[in-house]
Amino acid sequence: MSEARLRVDAERNRQRILVAAEEAFLERGAGVSLDEVARRAKVGIGTLYRRFPTREALLAATNDERFLAVAAASRGRDTGHDPGDAMRQFLEELAINTSVYRSLAASLGTVIQCGTPGCKAITAEGQRLLQSAQKAGVCRKDVNFEDIICVVCAIAIAVEQDDAPASRVAHLIDLLLSGLRVR
Repeated sequence: MSEARLRVDAERNRQRILVAAEEAFLERGAGVSLDEVARRAKVGIGTLYRRFPTREALLAATNDERFLAVAAASRGRDTGHDPGDAMRQFLEELAINTSVYRSLAASLGTVIQCGTPGCKAITAEGQRLLQSAQKAGVCRKDVNFEDIICVVCAIAIAVEQDDAPASRVAHLIDLLLSGLRVR
């Protein structure tokens, strides 16, 4: 079998794994068995692990487009926004997107370290917004991006079971930002 054929097969398997993982995560949460994901994708567990060596790598890959969209939307509305408001909108969108799969929030800190384009974009945008808010004097200097991710995780966990998570997220982000403000 030619090398090009293997690459086509490998990409097809990767896409099948991502589709199966998305379906399984939406139905049963981020803790679903990876054996079940492999079974749904009709690939062996070894194939799954060759493409995605950890659960977090698979979660990062299935959320890559969402993360890219959150970062792009944030950059797109940058003009004319108050740094505090820009941070608020970004954090609300990140928390809502972290609530897509039950239990994703518990591992978000590890997931965004996986290095996918979406993970890099979310991190860069979050750090940029934080620095902007700190420079504008609306956010304390002792806050770092990892602190914010911890709190976003807590907020996303808190709203996982809510019927209307968006309004609850907005309220909790408001409480968070009140605590981050320079006094």
